[in-house]
Amino acid sequence: MRINDRLKQYCNKKNSLVCVGLDVVPARFPESVRREKDPVFAFNRAIIDATCEYAAAYKPNLAFYEALGTQGIDALNKTMEYIPSDILTIGDAKRGDIGSTAEKYAEALFSMGFDLVTVNPYLGFDSVKPFIQDPQRGVFILCLTSNPSSQDFQYRRLDGKELYKTVAEKAVSWNSNDNIGLVAGATHPDELTGIRAIAPSLPFLIPGIGAQGGDLEASVKAGAGHSGDMALINSSRGIIYASDKHDFAAAAGKAAKQLRDAINQVRGT
Repeated sequence: MRINDRLKQYCNKKNSLVCVGLDVVPARFPESVRREKDPVFAFNRAIIDATCEYAAAYKPNLAFYEALGTQGIDALNKTMEYIPSDILTIGDAKRGDIGSTAEKYAEALFSMGFDLVTVNPYLGFDSVKPFIQDPQRGVFILCLTSNPSSQDFQYRRLDGKELYKTVAEKAVSWNSNDNIGLVAGATHPDELTGIRAIAPSLPFLIPGIGAQGGDLEASVKAGAGHSGDMALINSSRGIIYASDKHDFAAAAGKAAKQLRDAINQVRGT
């Protein structure tokens, strides 16, 4: 099954668009977790147990694991093995390099078990191509990111339109295997409507909810498409650090449920 079809299937099966970002910062773990032999995996395992009922996807950001060296990578591998098979996994790596290097990045990330990865399209199609050869795996291409400095380049006009719109158009033209989606931040709700008009059949990964102050209702209405299952709404800190006490896992589960329910209220499901 093509990955974009599987994404919609999983969202409908779970009745959820929630993507839980696993951005691990050991200094923020409760003391009891920091005493564990493998605190990163222990933390992720508890978060997954508490949130898997409400999550359609998990998104580990590789930078947080790479910063911890080999122990971090080992914990990430254990985490990937632990995530239930009916939940999508997104490797938030934002890779983007010339063809031969991109091939190795794709090989490395997909060998870790990720269903999808985030890719920076700045180098053009040959930096994306290795990631979209297998229809059962795919990418979310950075289109309009949620950070304040997205204004520096993504809003620059090219041939009479903003660069992020050109990226969306290119993504549509590259989507012959139906395995491309777009990263479009919840901090740009008005622009999301325009991106959806350009790319009506591409799924969106929408970060920026919670700590970054994105507009949930507007993002769901603009991003989920007419079918209501064309987006994943990511929350990282708002879920996994809902509490820094012994009840951190329960608090994460509660936050994930609240986000799912808030999204579904907008979707009317």
